[in-house]
Amino acid sequence: MSIPNSVTTIANARLSVVVPAYNEATTIELVVQRLLQLPNLLEIVIVDDCSSDKTPEITRRLANEYTQVKITRHQKNSGKTEALKTGFAMTRGDIVIVQDADLEYNPDDISAVISPILEGNADVVYGSRFLVRRTTRVLYFYHYLANKFLTFTSNVFTNLNMTDVETGYKAFRGELIRNMIITSKGFGFEIEVTAKVAKLRCLIYEVPISYYGRTYQEGKKIGLKDGLQAFWLVFRFNLFCSLSSSFRQLPDRNPGRESFASAELKQISD
Repeated sequence: MSIPNSVTTIANARLSVVVPAYNEATTIELVVQRLLQLPNLLEIVIVDDCSSDKTPEITRRLANEYTQVKITRHQKNSGKTEALKTGFAMTRGDIVIVQDADLEYNPDDISAVISPILEGNADVVYGSRFLVRRTTRVLYFYHYLANKFLTFTSNVFTNLNMTDVETGYKAFRGELIRNMIITSKGFGFEIEVTAKVAKLRCLIYEVPISYYGRTYQEGKKIGLKDGLQAFWLVFRFNLFCSLSSSFRQLPDRNPGRESFASAELKQISD
């Protein structure tokens, strides 16, 4: 099985956007309307994580109105990572990107985020809120410090020079993220995925993005408990998780081949 080599131009790449949503009735429709304007859009996969507001009704209507919109719903609230796992499994695109449903991240930035993959230079791209500051809402200083320290700690173990591991904008070649075995909970995806793409020695890029952060009064959900969990996950996934347990299929990593973009995949036998 080969990872497609055709994901090199805007003309032939297909984009899947995964949107985890929990009680985002005020913004979910606007998010979808803006995503529908993206070139090369194949599908928008909305995973409703058992919302108790009008999110389910809105997403059902959007799915009826637009063929690109696909929806599914968890029967109990399971957290962002579980929603992403569900969404990734439903995607078919050559490129897969995560879009939060709260508009803290601007869908207009997606074209720039996926550009290194389209150009054949990257397997994974992170949209950084700190690489070069664009439009950024001024909010919590302690969140900023925690994010920078968490990114630093992650870099120590991955030997990457990332600036923002906790960013919500992460884009992947489709075969990579669909083959990743994701085991964390809550908001653990950000740390887990960083550790695992580092183990795979993917070609990773960062690009600057805008950030319109929310206050807790406006619906921000991540908290102190999630931050403490993230530091534990840095150790767990970098020190106690093997490459073979991180992916359902591994690339044939020939000497000198840094990217898995055109590698032959082989099935891991039990």
